Amino acid sequence: MSEKKTIRLIVTRQDRPDSAPYEEEFEIPYRPNMNVISALMEIRRNPVNAKGQKTTPVVWEMNCLEEVCGACSMIINGKPRQACTALIDQLEQPIRLEPMRTFPVVRDLQVDRSRMFDSLKKVKAWIPIDGTYDLGPGPRMPERKRQWAYELSKCMTCGVCLEACPNVNSRSNFIGPAPLSQVRLFNAHPTGAMHKAERLHAIMGEGGLEGCGNSQNCVQSCPKGIPLTTSIAALNREATIQMFRDFFGSDEV
Repeated sequence: MSEKKTIRLIVTRQDRPDSAPYEEEFEIPYRPNMNVISALMEIRRNPVNAKGQKTTPVVWEMNCLEEVCGACSMIINGKPRQACTALIDQLEQPIRLEPMRTFPVVRDLQVDRSRMFDSLKKVKAWIPIDGTYDLGPGPRMPERKRQWAYELSKCMTCGVCLEACPNVNSRSNFIGPAPLSQVRLFNAHPTGAMHKAERLHAIMGEGGLEGCGNSQNCVQSCPKGIPLTTSIAALNREATIQMFRDFFGSDEV
């Protein structure tokens, strides 16, 4: 009888945020059409490593399982990406799984992405429409603008672009590509444009546009193909115009 096909995974684990990382190897039965998430679920069902020793289940984050929520971001065979769309048949074995190092590790493959969410708060990445009365439907966007703005709205805050960016690290306060692209998105919205200057001022200071080294890593790694570098270039232009408005004075929004 021929041997059953198996999958080998080497997982970088970490028991606590302050403990040292270590590697643990697993070997699980192969099934057709598996992705990395289903492989991790198999380990969770039977947490035994390749040496046959009982261990703790691997910790990771997931939600939608269809590349929409961005929660299952991790480094797979050296590349930051989504685990739900990483198909086993397309990966070289042994499959190496590591947590993203741009963010603090909580445990195993789970990381704390607060850095990115705090940056979105800093740039006010939302449309302020809450109030005590109905504001109405609001102005319409031209179709041409709506089409490229829709591409920016695909961002799922997965953090992959921040992981790929060499300028986002523990020694830098650069907010990263995703929050910058959201500034362009919400400044393009007819209602969001009322706070355009405020958002631009947020990225004109320390940790904003000046931190981008234009490495292009972000746009190459984005799972949604968002034109991040195009957004950053457009924001550089807008920030320059805003700087002249601040210097000379202008009544224009």
